[in-house]
Amino acid sequence: MIRSIAFSAALVAGLASAPVFAAGESTGHVENVDFSFDGPFGSYDQNQLQRGLKVYTEVCAACHGLRYVAFRSLGSLGYSEDQVVEYAGRFEVFDADLEDFRPARPTDHFPESLDENAPDLSLMAKARAGFHGPYGTGINQLFKGTGGPEYIVALLRGYTGEEKNEAGSVLYENTIFPGGYISMAPPLFGEDVEFDDGHDNDLAHTAEDVAAFLMWTAEPHLNERKWSGFLGVLVLGLLAVLLYLTNKAIWAPIKHRRRNEA
Repeated sequence: MIRSIAFSAALVAGLASAPVFAAGESTGHVENVDFSFDGPFGSYDQNQLQRGLKVYTEVCAACHGLRYVAFRSLGSLGYSEDQVVEYAGRFEVFDADLEDFRPARPTDHFPESLDENAPDLSLMAKARAGFHGPYGTGINQLFKGTGGPEYIVALLRGYTGEEKNEAGSVLYENTIFPGGYISMAPPLFGEDVEFDDGHDNDLAHTAEDVAAFLMWTAEPHLNERKWSGFLGVLVLGLLAVLLYLTNKAIWAPIKHRRRNEA
């Protein structure tokens, strides 16, 4: 419970109050993480997403919402319909017809943030840029993405343990946060949750798992989009070849005649 409160308060103070900086304006360097969904042919690791959901549920959900994510979409993470129903029932949502709260259903969305100062985490991974310049430029955007998940990982790992008091508030040194100090306490300590698959639950792996899950919340149809893009490029490539061969076949007699006349 203490760690859950610490994580939630940390994200409230840090992510919500953080100004929107372009990539590269943070104090430290955001390192690339070899996520499974990187690159034009990458895809989500379902087990990693399930671990990230568990971190969110046991730690982040105390204050932070995912208002753009419907519970029913968890079926794409490998959960059965009954499991989704059971999971949704852990949350309460406000029903305008009842004018009261009721247990959530799969058709409902995750509740919004309980604290008005707590940022919603649905789009956090897409709202941040990381390690390779402005949005939409460079080949790295194709092969590595925008660096949002890497920024989240780097921020969670970036604490040095140093603190200082400023204007009655405790600030914590973070090598990634702009300015070098952040008002949120270190949110993850390692071994914050126990994973059913026995996966390592140290700080490094837990940060990557929750960052991957937040990437999924921001772009749940990434796998389908990449597959559609691949099929589109393949079809256009075949059409280009057919058009080239058709053009050659149409103009071949004329070229042959002109060659004979010459």
